Amino acid sequence: MKGGKSKASTAKKADTKLAVKKGIEKKTKGAPPKGKAGKDPNRPKRPPSAFFVFMEQFRKDFKEKNPKNKLVSVVGKAGGDKWKSLSESEKAPYVAKAEKLKVEYQKKIKAYDANEETRKESADEEASDKSKSEVSDDDDGSDEEGDDEDDD
Repeated sequence: MKGGKSKASTAKKADTKLAVKKGIEKKTKGAPPKGKAGKDPNRPKRPPSAFFVFMEQFRKDFKEKNPKNKLVSVVGKAGGDKWKSLSESEKAPYVAKAEKLKVEYQKKIKAYDANEETRKESADEEASDKSKSEVSDDDDGSDEEGDDEDDD
């Protein structure tokens, strides 16, 4: 039995590992997080960075030169290598276009936020109107019930 491990010692180690794992709660896969709200499909999309502006053009050029290539990973890797090898002056047009798209995005997002605030305000007003009508309906109902009790 030199060098051999007994079954009892390995069973104890397994039990301690199981005990540790039992304390961890598993997350449910299909359920969304409770605190996170859904995304608004009307919200403007973020602008692409200078690299992604470059990649739009690079993908077109790469497909023309390599029509048989079907792997996205090859295109991405070649694009990344090319981007790294570009000098600052060669990157300048892509950076300028990205800045222009960013300014446009900021204008759109300001308009979206302003529009969203007006929607929330109108929704709050409607909610307060509904609560007032529900209260007045309850008052009317209690008077009628009071009349029924007097008739008995």
